[in-house]
Amino acid sequence: MYQPAIQLLPPQTELETRAVLKKLAPAHRYLAELKGMVTTIPNEHILINTLALQEARDSSEIENIITTQDDLYKANLFSDYIRNPAAKEVNRYASALKSGFEKVRKDQLITVNRIIEIHCVLEQNNAGIRTQGGIVLRNESTGETVYTPPQTYEEIVQLMSNLEQFINNESLYDVDPLVKMAVIHHQFESIHPFYDGNGRTGRIINILYLVARGLLDIPVLYLSRYIIRNKDNYYRLLQEVRTTGNWEPWLIYMLEGIEQTARQTIWIISHIKELMQDYKHRIRSELPKIYSQDLLNNLFRHPYTRIESIQHDLDVSRLTATKYLEQLTQKSFIEKHRIGRYNYYVNRPLMDVFADIPEISENI
Repeated sequence: MYQPAIQLLPPQTELETRAVLKKLAPAHRYLAELKGMVTTIPNEHILINTLALQEARDSSEIENIITTQDDLYKANLFSDYIRNPAAKEVNRYASALKSGFEKVRKDQLITVNRIIEIHCVLEQNNAGIRTQGGIVLRNESTGETVYTPPQTYEEIVQLMSNLEQFINNESLYDVDPLVKMAVIHHQFESIHPFYDGNGRTGRIINILYLVARGLLDIPVLYLSRYIIRNKDNYYRLLQEVRTTGNWEPWLIYMLEGIEQTARQTIWIISHIKELMQDYKHRIRSELPKIYSQDLLNNLFRHPYTRIESIQHDLDVSRLTATKYLEQLTQKSFIEKHRIGRYNYYVNRPLMDVFADIPEISENI
């Protein structure tokens, strides 16, 4: 199979074709609506915590790292107790995403060093950029080599340096930021700078770029769910750009993903908001002595919670935290469970929101 060398950015071709421009309009529309919807949730960490774990799970599933919602949240809650390698790996993804976001929101920069730092958190090693050749990407079913990324350290470093300039220098290439994000993702995945974790790192870069460009204030748009459902097209179109130089199908695929994912995320946030309002009114009515906004935030920031979390967030004693959770359990706001000698509490209606996300073809 003919495979030309990776070209430095920017691409030497017109990307904003009529079809791409047509697809940009709804992508921007729903992304802007999502940005506004986020402001209606009283505590940004409610969305950062819950949605980041959903993305971590979906992004890892693309790489065949599979875990259940239950195992994922229990591993997050009992990190020193649970021995579930897949769940721990997914939680590292969420940590890498959140640490990258905290830095990018301050200076709007995505540098090579920052990408390496994100990868270090994700993989829990300091291997950094590949220094050895021999890396090839194979078809999972047939074992056939479908793509050979750059093999030398010097070439990888040159391409990554060029990518850094392309990401951060807005004057380098006058193109819509959503188109640019799709180009950045393709280039990073083609460079394949790390021995492992390239796909997950690349998907973190996607959301950080949207934050860096001010299209979102917090990281809530995650394309991994869309990619899982269109996985064959994802890999096919990545390779098609490499072999033919035709960007249009890839760009339309990514813009469709942004539109679909934004609409689904709007649905998620609207249902979280409705559920929070329901809990707020019911707790005020049924348990007025324990109601507070901090308590409500805790129940939605931590779908799986424990006594220590209530203690910390509400600044109350262990005895008081225990009483709060027991009363909430009795009124069916949460479910009480036990693992070993530990109790934990689940906001089941909130977890059901993530289980019931409709496909875009449904009436959202």
